[in-house]
Amino acid sequence: MKRVLLLPADTRPVTLELPHQLARVAGLEMRSPPIEILNKMNQPGNTAALAEWLRREAPAADAAIVTLETLALGGMIPARRVSDPLEEVLPRLEVLREIKQRSPHLRILAHGVIVRVAHDNDPLEEKPYYGEWGPLLRKYSEWMDRLERKEAAGQEPGDAPMELDRARLHLPKEVLQDWLATRERNHALHLAAIDLLNEGVLEYLALTLDDTTPYSLAARDRRRLEARLDELGLWGEADIYPGADEAACTLLARALLNHAGRKTKVLVRYPSVLAPQAAMLYEDRPLGELVKAHLRAAGCLAVQSTEQADLILAVNAPATRQAQRQPDYETVDTAERHLPELIDRLVGDQAVGRLVAVADVAYANGAENRFMQLLLQAVNLPVLGGFAAWNTAGNSLGSAIAAGVCALFGDDPVSLAEANFSRLVDDWLYQSRVRAEVHQKLTEELGKPPSPYDLAELQWGAELAIDQRLTPLAQSLWQQYFAPALPGVRLDWGRPRLAWPRLFTGVFPLRLVREEG
Repeated sequence: MKRVLLLPADTRPVTLELPHQLARVAGLEMRSPPIEILNKMNQPGNTAALAEWLRREAPAADAAIVTLETLALGGMIPARRVSDPLEEVLPRLEVLREIKQRSPHLRILAHGVIVRVAHDNDPLEEKPYYGEWGPLLRKYSEWMDRLERKEAAGQEPGDAPMELDRARLHLPKEVLQDWLATRERNHALHLAAIDLLNEGVLEYLALTLDDTTPYSLAARDRRRLEARLDELGLWGEADIYPGADEAACTLLARALLNHAGRKTKVLVRYPSVLAPQAAMLYEDRPLGELVKAHLRAAGCLAVQSTEQADLILAVNAPATRQAQRQPDYETVDTAERHLPELIDRLVGDQAVGRLVAVADVAYANGAENRFMQLLLQAVNLPVLGGFAAWNTAGNSLGSAIAAGVCALFGDDPVSLAEANFSRLVDDWLYQSRVRAEVHQKLTEELGKPPSPYDLAELQWGAELAIDQRLTPLAQSLWQQYFAPALPGVRLDWGRPRLAWPRLFTGVFPLRLVREEG
């Protein structure tokens, strides 16, 4: 396999640049559509132009990784907002049948996102009315799911009908109808994708739950989709699990392994025997079950000994529950967890030549500072099989596993070091350190916290503050931990900026370049 097409969820670095980085690690060429026809945050991309791009590129490609929401609704975020009717949406999938018929060799791996019930009242990523009605929509979602489960089990409904009616009573009728109709339309899109899988148009289908919880309409949608896969007997070619932004990376790993006709054997290491039972903030299951789901989706197989393993996956995790703010001595950095012992095992793994990928999920939205200090002191960072500590536990796990698979297929130490350095800059230096500093600076200047959704005229000053703080940290990380292991390689560093007008997602242009001569 040499050339892979990517129709991404959007244009953020983690959904567009990260898959390209991992493709370079694996020695592949990856092609994606021009930025101009992809979505811009909540503005949909040009679905007709994207279909034409697929038609043009498919004959020379070996695999295509397709985000269903981008192809049919203009992007993952626009899919939550646009009002395109189902009779216009489903025909947009026909291009997949078309390119498969014309290029039978093409492996098509698709990804869809079960519509989330957002934790935050974000009027830009969700429907505009979600900023006002998000809390009641979340309540409606939870109690509808609870009621349906009780009815299915033949149990007394308890308070569920009353709580559901209370939420319904206070929601504008048109808001609830529109929100539910959008969910049903996107559910129909995923059912149509299952039909494409059943026909053999798709080789593999991942349907992921974005920012999910144990009780919600997303959980109900999951059960309905699982029932359809049960009915058709398609679980060998499909998975449904918590995740979203990392899915293109996962599908890249899956395409590599499908093409090779094998599975990567993975030994998972934790800092606590209790870690597999730890609760995650944005997932509907304990960590151990989440790890199993992401390994399966990537085409990997968990093993119990180093002798069997192709890859070591080190998962830095809490013993009790993931947290947002660090340090957290109640649920994360507790006596039930022994970080130095985990680091010792990783040092031993690298010493005998084992490939080690690291997923840090102790905290959401950034690497754990204590873990990073221990890691830097002991582990050879440039040759890690991957590193991830961004956003949700599922995002980090999926991309770290995919990085490890890609590293097994590749042989370019510079591409591998670039992928690791890039993630350390973003997930640790920015997310865990600089972002909080810039937020505090803006808060002091405004006299109140800035909007988490739209910085507006504050964006330019925020980007300047990020540059002033992050650039020296990144240069120091390069000089101390990467440059000595990469003679003849220089760091090309671009000016940091924000992907969208909010602090949450940064863009940090960088490349590692071999010097001429």
